[in-house]
Amino acid sequence: MVSLNKFTHRLFSSLLSSALALAFASCSTIDESERFIYVPPVASTRAVLIEDFTGQRCINCPNAALEIEKLKEQYGADTIIAVGIHSGPLAVYSRGNILGLRTEEGDTYYDHWKIEQEPMGYINRRGEIATVDRWATMVREAIQVPTDISIQLDPYYDSDDNKLHVGLTVIVGEPFDGHLQLWVTESNITALQMMPDGSANPTYVHNHVFRRSVNGTWGTPFTAAQGQIQTLDFECDFDPAWQLDDLSIVGFLYNDDGVQQVVECPANPYQAEPTDN
Repeated sequence: MVSLNKFTHRLFSSLLSSALALAFASCSTIDESERFIYVPPVASTRAVLIEDFTGQRCINCPNAALEIEKLKEQYGADTIIAVGIHSGPLAVYSRGNILGLRTEEGDTYYDHWKIEQEPMGYINRRGEIATVDRWATMVREAIQVPTDISIQLDPYYDSDDNKLHVGLTVIVGEPFDGHLQLWVTESNITALQMMPDGSANPTYVHNHVFRRSVNGTWGTPFTAAQGQIQTLDFECDFDPAWQLDDLSIVGFLYNDDGVQQVVECPANPYQAEPTDN
């Protein structure tokens, strides 16, 4: 469900200095009384989406995870946004006592992009889907492509309706016609993984695992005029198997030219501060 959300009326009540921050793709940690107003857009910091096609029975996939961590260390966690899509014949569905991370939506992406082996990565959905040895070069090239799109996410979990809610604000510098995609990912999942030496590691920690789409497998059609601000609101059911504090929302705009901007934000950004006993 999509509608103009409750944040719209706050957009014009903020300070101009706060508005400048929206020139960068970001996760909101701002008090609800402080929102943004429009300023002429400037080139935003480019973030890069790595769709990492992986599986728990893939012995080389842990090496791909290590490569992602290297890229995050090199460019920053806000710049490199990875999503591990467990899919295809090397992925595992949950059954019995086995925790599997494969999803039907992940298989849809696997089939659509005609993945033939794993690990494979799609970098900003530009060019070819690549083996791990090419990721560093492709990421370096992708970061250099300018963008004039800014995305800000405002996710929160509502225990009353047991849903994840995602408010977001998008600014585009030039007219845009494409799709908006929102995904739920989860980290710190301990589950079986085959390792490069052929052994099975039952305590392997999986990060940035694709859990589900918030707004459909291929997202929501999204168009915007030059310099336009749009605020939208989405929601999805909360799976009781998820750990809220380990969830993130990944949001990106894409069109026929690939992913134009991407941002990641904790699904529970407003955690209560611990109190002294």
